[in-house]
This record gives sequence, structure tokens and C-alpha cells, in this order.
Amino acid sequence: ARSRTVGELLAPTSPFDKKCGRENWTVAFAPDGSYLAWSQGHRIVKLVPWAQCLNNFLLHGTKNGADAAGTRLPRQGSEGGHKSKPCEHVIDCGDIVWSLAFGSSVPEKQSRCVNIEWHRFKFGQDQLLLATGLNNGRIKIWDVYTGKLLLNLMDHTEVVRDLTFAPDGSLILVSASRDKTLRVWDLKDDGNMMKVLRGHPNWVYGCAFSPDSSILCSVGASKAVFLWDMDKYSMLRKLEGHHNDVVACEFSPDGALLATASYDTRVYVWDPHIGVILREFGHLFPPPTPIFAGGANDRWVRSVCFSHDGLHVASLADDKMVRFWRIDEEYPVQVAPLNNGLCCTFSTDGSVLAAGQDGSVYFWATPSQVSSLQHLCRMALRRVMPTSQVKNLPIPGKVVEFLCYQI
Repeated sequence: ARSRTVGELLAPTSPFDKKCGRENWTVAFAPDGSYLAWSQGHRIVKLVPWAQCLNNFLLHGTKNGADAAGTRLPRQGSEGGHKSKPCEHVIDCGDIVWSLAFGSSVPEKQSRCVNIEWHRFKFGQDQLLLATGLNNGRIKIWDVYTGKLLLNLMDHTEVVRDLTFAPDGSLILVSASRDKTLRVWDLKDDGNMMKVLRGHPNWVYGCAFSPDSSILCSVGASKAVFLWDMDKYSMLRKLEGHHNDVVACEFSPDGALLATASYDTRVYVWDPHIGVILREFGHLFPPPTPIFAGGANDRWVRSVCFSHDGLHVASLADDKMVRFWRIDEEYPVQVAPLNNGLCCTFSTDGSVLAAGQDGSVYFWATPSQVSSLQHLCRMALRRVMPTSQVKNLPIPGKVVEFLCYQI
């Protein structure tokens, strides 16, 4: 089935503007669904109110020029903008933007952290931040509502390839870099760098927190998929199975599954608690042997993300296709065309997939399906129980297999 196009946001271009440098490496939705942000290339990040963006699609059709009259960020120190009236912002980050992440002080789930005062800035319960990872190794933190630059974090020595905030409202930020390290920052403590996670033999491409913020997954070159205990800042395990660089990862909403995307043309869905591959979504048929999967094959998978219903995964590959998969089916349930796609993510409510390419963003309606009561119960249980505990439950084997996503 073909996915329905919802709309597109096109980056402004001039007759002399070449494609190089306009890559959209990252697109992100705010946790509360209020904002959409993406990198337009050439140091520029665009922030738009998501509800307003959807209304424009409905009123004016699918196309929407991103160079429409927007509100430029007020200079640092000025009192422009307010959270009650979301404004469109254009941010010049000073260098090429490789990664974006929204961080909220309002936890998506019950926080595991102790609330402390934020020293340097007036800190309220409704803080919404945007972190931008740059080509020169810097991370700049912006206040989304006022547009002020709050922090400039300088410690990485290479490109900051990915950023992720802990979903518990603690404003703990993890950055993944080509300098082979991950760094953990505490934005409630003036952006203090708490820990350096070492172990990757090469570039780190991506990182993602589990829903309860206890585990971090990091992926990188040399087939690396690592899981970290974020209470002890130690490595839990390495997941082995990919045959080429691994470039993206994301946990399912209940934390029971982990999806990873690789240049070996495959998306794997793992049980992260025991390190077993449960599903394989191939993008080249027949699947390439390990030798051919380790090189150029025109089917490199660039991005993967989990839907909020816990049933669907979206992937984006070099074969100019976006695919929607069900976790219990072998073939895509929907597809959509996209040239030179680099990143994708689901909207906060899961109804729309956003994908970035050459400074622009394209949107598709996601497969809609009412989740079964069985699946909802499974997700509720798996949010609080790891695989080892599920396997010890005094219930029939088939039920255990279902709860462990093995059938």
C-alpha cells in the first residue's frame, strides 16, 4: 500500500544554492507535540509550531514553503516570545547542524531523579529546551519559548552526530560523536559533563534512551551496538549480528524491543534484555551475504524509528523508499518514495512520519490500526518487567512467548 502524503516543508533555495551543505541530517518533535524542528543545512535550524503546521497543510494543500514569513530569534537577553503563543523561529547555530533533540523538564513518565535547583537560569516546571549538535564538536542549548542561547557545551573534538535526552524529565543529555565517545551532561547543573562513555572502536553514529531512562543504546561504525547501564555508567552488553556500520537505533515505547538500522541493508529488532534478534527487516532481496553486506550496496538503511503504538517501525533507505513495517509481519505494510532521505521520526502522537532530505521535510500518514487488548496488556506489563522476570511467571509457555514478542 502507498502511504498518504500529509505535506512538505521546503527549504528556501536560490539559483546558486548547491545541494552540498543543505543536507537535513536531523528532524525532531517536542515531547509535548508543540514544536517541530529540523536542520535546513548551512548552519540553520527551523522551529515551527506543529499544530499550526498541520493546519497549513489542511488549508493550503501539502506544500508549505519554509521561507514563509517567520519570526527570527530575538537576540540573547531580549524578552521576545512566550510559551503561550508558539512562534516560528530560525536559529543560526554558527556551524553545520548534525543533530537535534528536545528536552523537557516535565517527565514523560515518573522521574527517577531528585529535583534540584537549576543554578544559572530561572528554572520552571515547563522548561522546553532544544539541543543542537554541531560540526565543530560543540553543543548549543536553546530555550524554545524565548529563543535564547542558554549553554554552549564544549568538550567533543569531532562532529556531534546524535543527541538524546532522558525521558524522565531530569534534563540529562547524552551526545554521540565521531571522536568515538559518548558524553553525559546534566543541564540542571549548568550543563556539567558528568561522564564520558568509552568503548566504541570508531565513530559513534547514534544513541537512544530506554523509556525508563535506565538503559542507553549506542550504535556506530565497525558493527557496534552497545547497551549501557545509566545508573552505573557501565557497559551492559554488546549486541552482535550486523555486518556493517550501524547508524540508528530506537527503543519501543514499552522498552521491550530495540530497533537498529545498518548499512548492511537490514533493520534488526532485538530483545535488548537478553541480546537476541527477534525480527529482521531486509531492504535487499535476496539478502546480501556478509561479504557483500559489508560494502556499498545501494540499500544502506539510514534511519529507523518506532511508532508509539509499539506495533510499527519505519525505515528509510538509499533505494529511495520509506517503509512502514509491522513487528509481526515479514514485508512492509506501506511504502512511500523519497530521494536522498537521511532521517525520519514519528510525531508525538504517532499519526505522522516526518523524513528529512536536502534541507526539506516530508510528511506521511502512518498506518492506523486499533491495538488489540492483548497487545495493550503486553505493553503495560513489559514497561515494568524485563524478559528474565517474564520468563519466570507461572503462566503457559505460549503466553510467555507472546509477552516476549517471540510470536
